[in-house]
Order: sequence, then structure tokens, then C-alpha cells
Amino acid sequence: MVPFYNGNFISISEGKEKIGAMVVSVGSGPRTSTATIIPSKSEPLFLKMVSERIASASNGICIVSLNTQKVLSLEAMKILMNEIVEIVK
Repeated sequence: MVPFYNGNFISISEGKEKIGAMVVSVGSGPRTSTATIIPSKSEPLFLKMVSERIASASNGICIVSLNTQKVLSLEAMKILMNEIVEIVK
């Protein structure tokens, strides 16, 4: 994670560090706007959920990139989400 004054860039990679599927969210007040930059083959909802949650919490911009070798399990998604939220706090 790379923190900025007005947001965060979060990169999650398995194996070699690569840019993968990418989503950007902008939190402004009670609403969050999200756009997919690079579509994900397997984890579109997880990416959107992480990006929106962090953008909303920081009331700023959040860009999330995810590159995995295989589909994430539900348990892995929960662990990642909790770890990211803890780091951002």
C-alpha cells in the first residue's frame, strides 16, 4: 500500500509483483463512485468492495490492483480485507 494525502494505492500480488486487474473509487460524502480500469476475470466484486470501502473510509481516492495466480477463496478474501483495513487505519 502506498498512502497519499488524498487517497491510497493498494497493490495485491501473488508471486512476482505485477499490475493486475484494477479498480478506482472516489469517496465524496455519502456516495462512492467506482470505475473499472482493467477488468478482473475472477474477482470483480472483491476489488470493487475493497476500493469502495477504503475510499469511503478515507473520503478520498482508492486505486486497487490485484494479481493472483488462482481464484481467491472466500476465506482468503476475508483475511485480505481485514489486513488492508488494519493497514489503512
